[in-house]
Amino acid sequence: MYRLCVRDHFMIAHSFKGEIFGPAQRTHGATYVVDVVFQRPELDQDGLVIDIGLASETVKEVLADYNYRNLDEVSEFTGQNTTTEFMAKVIFDQLAAAIKAGRMGETAKGLTQMEIKLHESHVAWASYEGAL
Repeated sequence: MYRLCVRDHFMIAHSFKGEIFGPAQRTHGATYVVDVVFQRPELDQDGLVIDIGLASETVKEVLADYNYRNLDEVSEFTGQNTTTEFMAKVIFDQLAAAIKAGRMGETAKGLTQMEIKLHESHVAWASYEGAL
């Protein structure tokens, strides 16, 4: 399996509901470093997994929707704890839709798998991986 990773970041504020979250029930911030790993079993005719420029641009566009936002105020997340794990799946779904819509070019049509990894600190991360 071939893999190519692009990296970006975004900054958010949010709070969690539930005693399990302790002090994180209060509004707090996070700066996520995001790794998006694109996978395919064979390289395309140009020897690529994906066009790295288009992939980077699309990741930046998706993350821009949440950058410098309080996720508690985003209507699509009402009633949801926007944990790192949850946000990894949100970003996966949006990038999968962008691939399907052709926003990452012809090469992206050969992708079979993608992983979204959100680093919430230098010691902790969560990810979501799925088939495309």
